[in-house]
Amino acid sequence: MVRALVVGEALVDVVRGPGGEALGRHPGGSPANVALGLSRLGHRAELLTWVGEDEDGALVTDHLAASGVRLVPGSTGAARTSTATATLDAAGVATYDFDLDASMPSVDLDALAGPEGFDVVHTGSIAAVLAPGASVVEGLLSRTRHRATVSYDPNARPALMGDPDVALAKVLAYVGTADVVKVSDEDLEWLRPGVDPLDVAGSWLMRGAALVVVTRGEGGADALGAAGHVHVDSPPTRVVDTVGAGDSFMSGLLDGLARHGLLGASRRAALRAVDTRTVATVLAHAAGIASITCSRPGADPPWAADLTPPPAATEEHP
Repeated sequence: MVRALVVGEALVDVVRGPGGEALGRHPGGSPANVALGLSRLGHRAELLTWVGEDEDGALVTDHLAASGVRLVPGSTGAARTSTATATLDAAGVATYDFDLDASMPSVDLDALAGPEGFDVVHTGSIAAVLAPGASVVEGLLSRTRHRATVSYDPNARPALMGDPDVALAKVLAYVGTADVVKVSDEDLEWLRPGVDPLDVAGSWLMRGAALVVVTRGEGGADALGAAGHVHVDSPPTRVVDTVGAGDSFMSGLLDGLARHGLLGASRRAALRAVDTRTVATVLAHAAGIASITCSRPGADPPWAADLTPPPAATEEHP
C-alpha cells in the first residue's frame, strides 16, 4: 500500500445517449477517478480538489468517501460543483461539454504531507492547465518533485484547452516534471497531429520521464523506458461505455508500479532502471483494470477483490 496525493478536478458527469436522452448523473473528473481507483485498489488516496457544498458536491464527496478517498481540507469551498455532460455515440464513446469552476485551493504541503510524506503525487487533465487553478497545481508539483514519484496524464479536453500548440507547451512543462506519464493516442493526435505516438513518447522520455505510456483503446498500450519498448493488448471486453477508462488505466498503472516497489522518491533510480518484463506485467495489469471499467456504466473502477490474473503481455527489446 502507498500513500497518494491526487490533485485536480472532481465533478459530476451528466451522461446522455446518442439521441440526447438522459442516462444518469455520475461522480467523475479525471483526477477524482484516479483517486477513487487507487483507493479501491487498497491504497491511501487523498484528493485536493474544488467542489461546492451543493447537491452535486454531496454526490461527489459521498461517492469518494464511500470508497475511502480522503478529501484534503479546503476542497469544498467552491460556489458550485462543476459538471461535464458526456454524450455517448453508438459505440459508447463519450464526448464532453463542461460547466466549470477552474479554481484550486492553496495548501501547506509540509503540513499536508506530515512526517510520513507521500509516495506518489498525481495530476492531469483540466485543473493542470486552466487558470486560475493551474498555477496552484504547478507550484505544488514543483515543491513535490524531490519527495515523491510524480505522475501525469494530460487527458486533453480540446473544447476547453484551446489552441493545441499553447496546450502542448503546458503539457510539456508537466512532462518535464513527471516520472511517469500516461497519454492516449487521441490526445497525441490532437497535440501532435500526424506524428507517430511512439516518436512523441520517445521525445517525452528524453525530457526526463522514467516511463511514458501510450494507451490506444482497443489497440492496447505501449510503454517506453530506458530498457526499451513494451506493448500489451487490451483484453476482450463487452464495452458498456468508456467513461473513466483512461483514469482506471492510470490508477492501475500506479497500482502495478506500487506492487513492484517502484513508487516513492527513494525508488526513483529503480523506476528508471525497470526492466521490460516488469513493465509488461504492470501494463497488462492496468489494461485489465481499464477493461473492467469499460464493462460498467459510468466511471466505476474495480475494487481489488474484482481483479483476475492479468492478461498475457508481449515484450519488445531495443
